[in-house]
Amino acid sequence: MFLLYLCLLQVLTGAQHEPGYCSFYEDCGLNPAVEGALIPPRVPCKDYRKAVNVTGDHYELFKSVCPMLAHGEGETLACCSIRQLTALQDSLTLSKAVLIRCPSCADNFAHMHCATTCSPNQSQILKIMKTANITQPTGIVKEAVVGYEAYVSTSFSDASFRSCKNVRIPATGGYAIATMCGRYGATLCTPQRWLDFQGDSSNGLAPLDINFKLLPDGQTAGLPPGAVLFAGTALNCNETTPTGGEACSCQDCEQSCPAVPQPPPLPEPFMIGQLDGVLVICIIVFSCILLLLTCYVILDPKDVTCSDKASLATQEFLGSLFQTWGTIMARYPLIVLPVCLVVVLAFAVGIKDIELTTDPVQLWSAPQSRAMREKAFHDANFDPFYRTNQLILTAPDRPSHYYDSLLFGEQNFSGIISKDLIIELLELQQKIQAIELWSDELNRTASLKDVCYAPLNPDNPSLTDCAVNSLPQYFQNSMDKLNAKANMTELGVTKEVDWRDHFIYCVNSPLSFKDITALGMSCMADYGGPVFPFLAVGGYENEEYTTAEALILTFSLNNYARTDVKFKVAEEWEQRFLEIVQEYQKNTNTNFTFAYMAERSLEDEINRTTAEDIPIFMISYAVIFLYIAVALGEYTSWKRILVDSKFLVGLGGILVVGCSVMASMGFYAWIGFPSSLVILQVVPFLVLAVGADNIFIFVLEYQRDMRRPGEKREEQIGRVLGNVAPSMLLCSLSESVCFFLGALSTMPAVRSFALYAALAVLMDFILQMTAFVALLSLDAQRQDANRCEIACCVTVKTPHPSKPNQGILLPLMKKYYAPALLNSVSRMVVFLAIFCACVFLMFHVKVGLNQELAMPSDSYMLDYFAYLYKYFEVGVPTYFITTKGFNFTSEEGINAVCSSVGCDQFSFTQKIRYATEYPEQSYLAIPASSWVDDYIDWLNPGSKCCRIYTAGPNKDEFCPANESNVPENGVLRPSVENFNRFLPDFLSNRPDLQCPKGGLGAYDKAVVRDETGEIIASRFMAYHTPLVNSQEFTAALEKARELAHHITMTMRNVTGTSQDFEVFPYTVTYVYYEQYLTIVNEGLFNIGVCLLPTFVVCCILLGMDLRSGFLNLLTIVMITVDTVGVMTLWGIDFNAVSLINLVTAVGISVEFVSHLTRSFALSIQPTKVERAKEATANMGSAVFAGVAMTNLPGIVVLAFAKAQLIQIFFFRLNLVITLLGMAHGLIFLPVLLSFLGPGVNNAVLLQIQEKKAKEMELNSKATYDNISFESHEK
Repeated sequence: MFLLYLCLLQVLTGAQHEPGYCSFYEDCGLNPAVEGALIPPRVPCKDYRKAVNVTGDHYELFKSVCPMLAHGEGETLACCSIRQLTALQDSLTLSKAVLIRCPSCADNFAHMHCATTCSPNQSQILKIMKTANITQPTGIVKEAVVGYEAYVSTSFSDASFRSCKNVRIPATGGYAIATMCGRYGATLCTPQRWLDFQGDSSNGLAPLDINFKLLPDGQTAGLPPGAVLFAGTALNCNETTPTGGEACSCQDCEQSCPAVPQPPPLPEPFMIGQLDGVLVICIIVFSCILLLLTCYVILDPKDVTCSDKASLATQEFLGSLFQTWGTIMARYPLIVLPVCLVVVLAFAVGIKDIELTTDPVQLWSAPQSRAMREKAFHDANFDPFYRTNQLILTAPDRPSHYYDSLLFGEQNFSGIISKDLIIELLELQQKIQAIELWSDELNRTASLKDVCYAPLNPDNPSLTDCAVNSLPQYFQNSMDKLNAKANMTELGVTKEVDWRDHFIYCVNSPLSFKDITALGMSCMADYGGPVFPFLAVGGYENEEYTTAEALILTFSLNNYARTDVKFKVAEEWEQRFLEIVQEYQKNTNTNFTFAYMAERSLEDEINRTTAEDIPIFMISYAVIFLYIAVALGEYTSWKRILVDSKFLVGLGGILVVGCSVMASMGFYAWIGFPSSLVILQVVPFLVLAVGADNIFIFVLEYQRDMRRPGEKREEQIGRVLGNVAPSMLLCSLSESVCFFLGALSTMPAVRSFALYAALAVLMDFILQMTAFVALLSLDAQRQDANRCEIACCVTVKTPHPSKPNQGILLPLMKKYYAPALLNSVSRMVVFLAIFCACVFLMFHVKVGLNQELAMPSDSYMLDYFAYLYKYFEVGVPTYFITTKGFNFTSEEGINAVCSSVGCDQFSFTQKIRYATEYPEQSYLAIPASSWVDDYIDWLNPGSKCCRIYTAGPNKDEFCPANESNVPENGVLRPSVENFNRFLPDFLSNRPDLQCPKGGLGAYDKAVVRDETGEIIASRFMAYHTPLVNSQEFTAALEKARELAHHITMTMRNVTGTSQDFEVFPYTVTYVYYEQYLTIVNEGLFNIGVCLLPTFVVCCILLGMDLRSGFLNLLTIVMITVDTVGVMTLWGIDFNAVSLINLVTAVGISVEFVSHLTRSFALSIQPTKVERAKEATANMGSAVFAGVAMTNLPGIVVLAFAKAQLIQIFFFRLNLVITLLGMAHGLIFLPVLLSFLGPGVNNAVLLQIQEKKAKEMELNSKATYDNISFESHEK
């Protein structure tokens, strides 16, 4: 009875699980249960029968499709017909297109499906679960298998999965497994999930449902009686295939990777014990200096030295020369002034041809710098980076919600991933896409399609061809698809699926043409390309895309040359884009909080802030002018206030500064040397500081001087000029030579600033020696006649005081300040301690300039940068570019570049891949896309792209689709002829489901060939990690160059490679950040060459007084070093802008220091302390009034500027420079001179004594000392 029951059961079920039997056989037609399939869903007929012995053409086809099951003709049994094999071959071809890079992976993948389709023991390893009746063309109805359960051992499934999980897609840098695991992507994919996707007919690729049941080897529980686990031999990815296929490359198989040494760890900070090494050294140096000062004993020379004589001769010569000159200028003011005006106009007229450089690249990057040469090469051979117009949108107040998905389980959706906000984003996107404008350049209405980046249809794009990346693109921007819903049954549970299921699927599998939901929608954008999740959403962690905090909308436009007519069209479109976005932001009904930018935004905002801050600079100069005009007056009596004021003299001094700047700008405009906004902002300030100081010294000395009996006005002016002009010459010449030497800088902005400043300072001194002397002569003539300054016809009866006017500062400094200052050495010790501390801080100053600092404080770009750094999950793309001289067509050349099977383990692209394993050091996140790899796969007859025979009598000829001619070892290397023959076809082939390796869009602009077909340039695109500040951008550039250099050296060893062949990295930001690789050395050089003339000129003009020159230099160095130290404390980075200000600091420091040093050197007081007091009172008061008090009011006004660059690098830095200069010049230097200054000049003292003896013999009453202009105050 039991045997009868078993027989009846066999009849009812129609099948048993026993060896040598099939469960289905022959092709039965299309699966009626599958709709919207991407390939024909052909299913087999249910047919329990013995396995068939395959022979002839049947065996040859079987051997090519399933070689692992072939045992020789006549010896091979199988459960698949020729029609089944053909359908299987077509299905495997789609997978091979992405897996063929790794032969063992492709073999394992085929092994799995060959086993379930063709295994002679098919009935043992699967169980039919679902059938359907299908009417055949003959009218016969057959039962077809539309679902079955397959039993597979975990040893085989796990090994197969491991062999495939690291196979790359070169065009994207991602993993092939991500396209074959459905909703889980590469990160969450497992062997079970991988096979589940293969057996899911809803994915558009599987013809029927397969439930893969994975069980450990030897386990029988859960298996039907007689069933066994399929436990075929799975190859490791580092093994060769039975057909001779080589092991997979390291790029696709970790086991194939050689032992790559880890990069050296980042250098440890310099430490001595537990303390910072630099700090310890600074403390030691400070202690040594303090010890030397304590032990220092100065021996004053008793005799007249050669240095004394040289100093006296120099002073007599210069004093006599300038006295004669000043007398002439003061005698003929009405001739001097017109002549000066004519000369200035002759120079200044060149301003009409001035060329202002506004392009940051041209300002900060030297034309012959490496970055500029690389940019020129890139732009000459490739299209420039496309123009980006972007919104980053958030909804911070929207609550999150959970969605219980039928397919994906419970998912947490952030507030912004909601349907109403996606619809609102789509409406905004469509409004922007619909922008139309009249273009005078095109003489017609222009729209987005005229300027957009259309990678897959660049020649004649429609609006839907434009590359727009956003979340709605997962729904092809269709409201209907976004609103689509469908009921779906999974594991006996029926639920509704909607946009959320499709979104989850697409962000995990963006390359899919059909999701696995009942919706059956594609994930590809309407322009034909994928939208990777980091381009659609941001602010997520660990690839949990549903928790994203931001939506991203990006419009990409072609970046035309400025001379192209479409450049203007693109800018006009971007202006309309900004107008729409700004109007949308003002709308109170907007549910988003967002930031935005257009490609033109940076330049627009910089120009806006420049225009808006011009009034701030004007107010600054007006405040300085008002101070000068008021401070120069004598004010001896209220009745004479209009007579003794110096309003016109102050105005004249300002005009002298303005004329010197105009003359400098005009001269360089004449010779075609460009200017910049930095020059317009900094040079007048610098010249005003220098000029005002000289004006105060000259005017105050004149006011403090008493006219000698019988001396004419012009003679007095000449004599006063003879006393002070050498000091003015010392400072002006030092500064001018300093700036001329600063022009040796390689940075265009620094070089042009130095040249303009040098000539302006020189012209300022010349005009002060001519026009200002003449102007002072006219004013003195007016003042002598007691005429009012404004109303010259009005006279005042109150006479001028008989005693010279000493003002307010001089008595205060002489009576109180100087004595209090010079009573202790502690002040000098404090300054030296500060200096050592600033040396320590100088080693910790940050180098760079964050791009947001170039924006005004109220700019919308600041919000954009903040959103960009917070929400973007990928960095900027970088290209590794090859130059001419490498043979890509040879087998050795291909292997040196590619990263698939048969390629060198340390090839071009493989080295980049190794670097991405250490992103924290290499700053590379995604390996480079490789057109060489995809071209090889495209040529492989295992795909359906370009099929050519690889062997036999028809080698290199076209291979029909019904034949297979895959190389036995899996390594295809085309001949030189075929490489060149098919390359254009590959680059113009649009990728699709049948041939995803087509190069259009990804590579059509990546290869440049000359007229002979030689590749003269190509590029391979990788991605940086997210970079958030200039330090990271600079480090990324440095590491990319190091990597490119190693690649270059390796590729030059390939046979036939030119020794000037080069690989270099390039991205649009490199030209901005290259300067920071060398700016420290550049800065040291520039400041060094600026300091040198201050020492040399000081020594020469003081008659080879080396000690004075050294102390002068020491104080200026301390000011500069202390400035850098304070920069560290105040958050001011070291960059080209601060370097310009530091060069300016040297010039201003000369004003604070050199006048005082010269005054001390020429004093004849008996002790150094007395000489220091005299120099501090007489010259220090003029320096304080002329430099410190002139600069400070103007600097304070700059704090109200909108531009952050001005607030930080002009207000903060110039305030630091002025305060430090004033502190060192008026506090440290007098104390230093009182201890270490040169002794009294005995030659000067002897000359004075001789004159006094002669005067006593002649009974002269004159007591005026002609040598020292301070002695009348004694």
